[in-house]
Amino acid sequence: MSRIISPLSGRWAPFYLCKHGVLSHAKARPCVRRKPRKDRPDAVDCPMFNLRRIGFSLCLSLCLFQPSFAETPAEASTLKLNSDMMLLYDGALKNAQSDLTNEHPVILALFNSQGGKMILYRPGQAPLVAERVPIRYELLKSVGHSSMAVFAHAHSNRDNPDSHWKEAMAAYRATNQQALKQLPEVDMPAEWRDTMIAVIRRNIAFMDQTLSQGRTSDAELKNFAAEQRAPLQKLIAWAAKTQVAHWMQILEGWKNLLGPDWEKTYGCSNTIYVTRQNNILFQVLAQYFGSSALNSRLFLFETSAFTTEPEQMLSLLARIVADRKVGDAFFGDYYLMDYELMGGDAHSAIESEAKKRGMTPVLPPLVPFHSNEWPMRHDPSAGVGPSRLEEVKMRP
Repeated sequence: MSRIISPLSGRWAPFYLCKHGVLSHAKARPCVRRKPRKDRPDAVDCPMFNLRRIGFSLCLSLCLFQPSFAETPAEASTLKLNSDMMLLYDGALKNAQSDLTNEHPVILALFNSQGGKMILYRPGQAPLVAERVPIRYELLKSVGHSSMAVFAHAHSNRDNPDSHWKEAMAAYRATNQQALKQLPEVDMPAEWRDTMIAVIRRNIAFMDQTLSQGRTSDAELKNFAAEQRAPLQKLIAWAAKTQVAHWMQILEGWKNLLGPDWEKTYGCSNTIYVTRQNNILFQVLAQYFGSSALNSRLFLFETSAFTTEPEQMLSLLARIVADRKVGDAFFGDYYLMDYELMGGDAHSAIESEAKKRGMTPVLPPLVPFHSNEWPMRHDPSAGVGPSRLEEVKMRP
């Protein structure tokens, strides 16, 4: 077993992964599952797992998951400054979050499969959770996703002699058949409903053909996708309109509710890579916060999962706001800590090292720390091809 510096004692110590996937000290008491709670059914009594606030998450990532391998006691003592610093920082972060929510309204726009969830936090008041997006949004997306799922399943198994893929397709065909039977009872505009019914019928026809043949060809897959393209575009457009209209109405009401306090309100949304560009919830927030709030009071947080807990978002927001005060105090720039602190010097170092090696550096431009640019691709001249779904041209 490798010797790793303990962030808690500064001594050499063995570490192990507990059953919840958390790196723990070998002497830590074992983790046990707590009596389930409705709000946290996955709760466990694990000495490391329960410390889930953002500050201590940073401590885990810096000090545990990427441990420092010191070779001498002197190195170990010096590295301990960083691990113990995180314990101080965590306490400061908790205070910063409390100060933030006591002084400023905060709006969280969280991604979920229902078209998003918005929460308004007001100083001294209980959180206000917005009404959900109308169910029509989910129905449209559900039908739209179904065709893509059928295609993906058939494509990945087109040369598969195993019969298990047929069982899965037959089960999904039954799901499509049940939806087709019930769809006429759904309350929505007739054109929307009829389009959804047509999509499902084509799903079933394609699955019937594939199951009867025991296989499918690239030509058949291409034809299926081509037939579904136009109706799917309609479903996507109707779903987007439903989602946007709902959230703009909610934010309009909240802005009127907050009155002058809107100008000191913070807002943030979460995204993974594939939803970063043209992020819907963030773009809706921007309509009411305005361009001057981009990256100053309005943020798009990148995450590694589709959904993020509100407490995680609040902690991250508090960290950004608190770190700005640190950057201003030490370096004289309020927004400097929004960036990788060593990024500018690393930029210069890469240029220097690239020159030594006869390489042309590939680097982003250096931009001001205080910028109201969109946190996504926004320069049309830097790319080629379509920028909207309706601009996409099918290859011959």
